[in-house]
Parts: sequence; C-alpha cells; structure tokens
Amino acid sequence: MRDAQYTIDAFHRGRFHVVQPKGEGHRSGIDAMLLASLVASDGPVSVADLGSGAGAAGLAVASRLEKAVVLLVEKFPVMAAYARSSITLPENAFLADRVRVIEADVTLTGKARLAAGLEDEVHDHVIMNPPFNHAGDRRTPDSLKAQAHALTDGLFESWLKTAGAIMKPGGQLSLIARPLSIAEILAACGKRFGGIEITPVHPRPGEDATRILVTAIKGSKARLAFRAPLIVHGSDGHSFSPDVDDLNNGRAAYKRRGKVSGRA
Repeated sequence: MRDAQYTIDAFHRGRFHVVQPKGEGHRSGIDAMLLASLVASDGPVSVADLGSGAGAAGLAVASRLEKAVVLLVEKFPVMAAYARSSITLPENAFLADRVRVIEADVTLTGKARLAAGLEDEVHDHVIMNPPFNHAGDRRTPDSLKAQAHALTDGLFESWLKTAGAIMKPGGQLSLIARPLSIAEILAACGKRFGGIEITPVHPRPGEDATRILVTAIKGSKARLAFRAPLIVHGSDGHSFSPDVDDLNNGRAAYKRRGKVSGRA
C-alpha cells in the first residue's frame, strides 16, 4: 500500500477495523454492514464474500458471528492488499484466524475457477455487493473505483453462477444492489435459487428506495416474497432508525422470513 494513502476505519462501534484506500477505489459504509447483517447462524458457518474489496462485509460477519469462517474474494490486487492489512490489524486479532483472502475473478468458470481457489459446494453463505453503476451513470475519474462500480452486461448471471457453484445445497445467497437491477437478479437466480426475499431500502420516509436486499436459497422451490421496507434514517432525517442502527453496528441480524433447515 502507498504511504498515507489509506485510512483505518472503525465499524460495529469499534469492534473491528478496516484499512481502506483514501484517494482511490471503493470505500465501504452502511451498504457493507447491511449486506453482512443478512448472514444469520447459531453455529459454525462458512461464508464467501465475492468482490470483497477491503473486506468490510466479510469482516463484519466474522465480528458478529464467533463461529463464522470467511473467505474474501477480490479481483484487484491493491484491494486484496488492503483486506490482508485489515486482517493483520491488532484490533482484529480476535477474528484474524477465521478470515482469509484470495485474489480471483468472480467470473471465472470451470477449471480456472477451481484453480483460483473457488471450490465447489463448500460455503453455507455467499454474500456480494456487485458493481452497480450503469453505462449512463456519471463516471468517476478514479479508474480503480470506476472498475469496482461498473455494472457490465451479464454480470449478475456470471456472479450468481459462481455463487451457486461454490455454495452447499440449501446454502443462502445474499446481496445488496440498486432497485433497477431487480429484473437481472431474478433472471440470474433462474432455477439455481428459490425462496427469494426482497427488501427495499429507503433513505428516509416518503423517499424512493435506493437499494434492495436480496436473499435466496440454492435449490429452493419456495415462492418470491417482498418484505416490509427498511427505512435508513429516522424522523429527524439524519440519525439511523433503531432497526438499521442495530444492523449497521452488528447488534442484530436481518433474518429471513422463511426457515432454512440447519440455519437460523
């Protein structure tokens, strides 16, 4: 990492910390914490965080769930280096032996995917915060950030194909995305995932949703469900609503409505 080009940021009210780029690349915040909150388990659980960046979401899972083992999967070497630095922080010693990083392109298939360390049917949960900017969106001059945020054609299909391959039967897919991607997400789930639950996330009361939380179960035949919306900010428009504050700070999980055998 370049000297003085990063910050060390506290999450879960100082429970764990993340080394993040200061002037380039993607910086994690509430999106990563909401994504992490979708993983709920009372026992040992294996979690893969695809496109993990500096590792905030995966580290948040390991912070909240003492029996979780987490694999951070990141394509860009510079971001993988931030993730490795995060793991070795003294503040993160309590989770360091349960988190590891591999550099791999999520879109790899077949033998190339296996060679990169993405093994078949080993994870109970796969989480992801895929790139979300469409071609018509205003582009950032930061090339690393632009690549991390650029939504390309077929992205959800390729990412969910990998998620399904590395996930155990009955495992849970969790992702956060923009609402305009909902059709692509449903199409990519196809016959791989069922029991899809979608939660719209609204910044404030009366404002349109800017994110959706999606969970689904590998091989499930259960029907699609739309859940009650999450409102990020309370009546004052600035502070977090109580439910979101709990999710953002690792005090609670956002559990599925549908029950999954062997999982909370």
